[in-house]
Amino acid sequence: MAAAARGWIGTPYVHQASTWGAGCDCLGLLRGVWREVIGPEPERPPAYTSDWSEPTGDERLLGAALRHLTPVPSGPVRTGEVLLFRMRTGSVAKHLGIATGPTGFIHAYSGHGVVESALTAPWARRIAARFAFPD
Repeated sequence: MAAAARGWIGTPYVHQASTWGAGCDCLGLLRGVWREVIGPEPERPPAYTSDWSEPTGDERLLGAALRHLTPVPSGPVRTGEVLLFRMRTGSVAKHLGIATGPTGFIHAYSGHGVVESALTAPWARRIAARFAFPD
């Protein structure tokens, strides 16, 4: 998964998109890697805004992850895990990345596109859940 995600580095950030080289957001990156490695997507996300789920507090992204991915127990972050982040304490989880090991992850970040970032303490504190792709 991490190797496939690395192939997306440099893809521009485009909200709701999931096309390698042309544009994606963080969910689009995950969707694109899924299609590349596993096959057809298990469900298509509904249209969403950048503040999705915030007004209602509904954990839509977490719910979708629980439907299609396998929760990972605590411990060191492993290569290929899907990391789900809360960008602010008490907010809904709405950012995703794919771990490149215990100290890094790939994600699509507004204003930057798909990048590999260090999993620094501020990022690690924001992890709401970790998942593995299905076998």
